[in-house]
Amino acid sequence: MTTILSIIFALIIFEGIIVIHELGHFMVAKKCGVKVNQFAIGMGPAIFKKQKGETLYALRVFPIGGFCAMEGEDGESSDSRAFGKKKPLPKIAIVSAGIVMNLILGFILMAAVTCMSDAITSTTISKFYDNARSHETGLEEGDKILSVNGMRIFTSMDIVYQFQNDSDGVFDMTVRRDGKKMNLENVTFDMNKDENGSDKKHLVIDFMVKPIKLNPITVTSEAFRSELTYGRLIYISLFDMVRGKYSLNDLSGPVGIVQQIDEVIDSQTNEKTGIDWRGLSYNMLTLGGFISINIGLFNLLPLPALDGGRLIFLLIELVRRKPVDPKYESAVHLVGMALLLLLMLVVTVSDITKLFH
Repeated sequence: MTTILSIIFALIIFEGIIVIHELGHFMVAKKCGVKVNQFAIGMGPAIFKKQKGETLYALRVFPIGGFCAMEGEDGESSDSRAFGKKKPLPKIAIVSAGIVMNLILGFILMAAVTCMSDAITSTTISKFYDNARSHETGLEEGDKILSVNGMRIFTSMDIVYQFQNDSDGVFDMTVRRDGKKMNLENVTFDMNKDENGSDKKHLVIDFMVKPIKLNPITVTSEAFRSELTYGRLIYISLFDMVRGKYSLNDLSGPVGIVQQIDEVIDSQTNEKTGIDWRGLSYNMLTLGGFISINIGLFNLLPLPALDGGRLIFLLIELVRRKPVDPKYESAVHLVGMALLLLLMLVVTVSDITKLFH
């Protein structure tokens, strides 16, 4: 059952990520000399307004979004400081700034999560369990796993991902052993049936990895590699959906994420001691980092209405040294926005349907 606390956490995460995104557009627009008419946090009627210079700052009643309204952003303007009057490179910088800010936020949250850990989980094998099949078929203590079935390994999460998405327990691996790269074929792990008695089997990980002590260098490195891991998983998931491995029913929107947050809160709540706030904070920061990276990279896709779609038009302008007619570009983005809203509606309906099953 969704709690008020779950909704509050969801609003904080979503609103914070959106505000950071729009703040990126705002700061770079100001730096590039573009007139910003309004910077708003939230949507709907304004509950607070303050005019400072040329920009109206507003806090709006519904904490579900925000915007940075630039002069001449979506149409013609005679103002010399309009967005459309600027050269392609400053416009590219302004449009890209939201994506960059989301990735920076994701990195900061990943660093915070890492700092909350006792140690960093490495990808170097420290020991094997008794009768470890993977040891018998090629792996050795001290091996640093570099790739699994051709996928480069950035973090231990990449290893887990490859293992969870396997069906036969046999892998081709590349490791670094004694300073040299080695290609290992047919590294095999045992497969056990699920505890619930189904016929589905899961792989048994039969080794442990070395912990890495926390310091500024290792935390920074882990946060960066975690961002690479999450970013790649986002694009892998999109590709898998396109090729039919996942359906729209597998997507989660705001309602689904609120439900996930609710489940996390339940898992961190004890009847006697109450909520484990440290554990809950760890999970919320992880979720916030993942969503921020997700939104940043999703916005990079070359689709109408997204920042990536706008970048395509700006790159065309850069090459041909002439902007695309604003009315045609606006029409393309309008259609793209309509399709995105339709997708959000479908995903939301799907999330609500799942609540009653």
